[in-house]
Amino acid sequence: MNAPTRASGAEDGAAAPRGGPAGGAVVPCRACLSGEDLDWLGGRSVSLALDLTTSVTVRPPGARPPAGAAPDGGAGAWAGEVWTFLRRRLPGLGPRPPVVTARSEAPAASGLSSSTALIVALFRAFTEAAVPVAGDAGGWSVPARTLAQWAYEFEFAIFNGGGMDHLAVIAGGLLLLDGRTTGLPEIAQRADFPDEWAVVVLDSATRKDTSDHIRSVRAQLAAGDARLAAYRERTDAASAAVWEAVRGRDLSALGAAMSRAHRAMRDLQGMSTPLLEELRSLALRAADLPLKLSGAGGGGALVGVCPAADQAEVVARLRRALGPAHPRARVIPARAAAGLAPEIAAAPAP
Repeated sequence: MNAPTRASGAEDGAAAPRGGPAGGAVVPCRACLSGEDLDWLGGRSVSLALDLTTSVTVRPPGARPPAGAAPDGGAGAWAGEVWTFLRRRLPGLGPRPPVVTARSEAPAASGLSSSTALIVALFRAFTEAAVPVAGDAGGWSVPARTLAQWAYEFEFAIFNGGGMDHLAVIAGGLLLLDGRTTGLPEIAQRADFPDEWAVVVLDSATRKDTSDHIRSVRAQLAAGDARLAAYRERTDAASAAVWEAVRGRDLSALGAAMSRAHRAMRDLQGMSTPLLEELRSLALRAADLPLKLSGAGGGGALVGVCPAADQAEVVARLRRALGPAHPRARVIPARAAAGLAPEIAAAPAP
């Protein structure tokens, strides 16, 4: 792992929040097209960064918060915990983090990695805002690989999960990942998503429970559960099919492969719910759009891919179909997005 360094011109000394113009970071969310849990069980998964972003802005000392901003800046307890993590790794940081404002376009607890996007944005914003007291204009230069490793270690201590999300939002684009039982997965390949395709997110407005799900799956793994083994085999094959469909620009094959991944999640691991299945059926009837659950934990959002030229009509059809029966569900149009640091995909893993 590359070591963080002072920005050019910085001198040794204690570090403090930047007092000049506010800094920050903008990070995409991600959809999992296939391979939930395989990033830490072992196997292939496919992620796609989406332009539903999370932004963190460091406010200069004394600056008033934006109108309507949450009292904690929208970052909740994460800001203080990320700062504490960084203080153990970057010498000279002060006892308190800079004041930040956070905003997210992705629905929370929906399986689109909005929490990871916030954590990564905090790591990036804080490392760039932490400068020597002497007043140098630069912060810490933390390589993308180190940023991913730190964000993964931070979340692993809380959820005991994998590293797909951290690589997905940092590298961006379409990633084929090879999972590892410990540490970050390996980026096997990165590709740009076809410009002629767009993404439709159907948020069920039911929150998933990541912690409980991961505890359950780890218990299955320890017990040598046969259904978990079957899930890994079927989902790994679905991930390979998803990757080949995108690379071959075969939208029909992509929908079929994502549907196979969803059925493995539902039938072998119980990750879906009656409501999510009802929404999937509705999308097929109303817009001929195959949807797949993104993320695990018994709730969250479904994602589908359609021609970009048809996205507005597909969204309109789904919204009409939801009607009064599903007043809380939302249909969100999205496109593929670049990541915070796409160059990470070209850097060799340590």
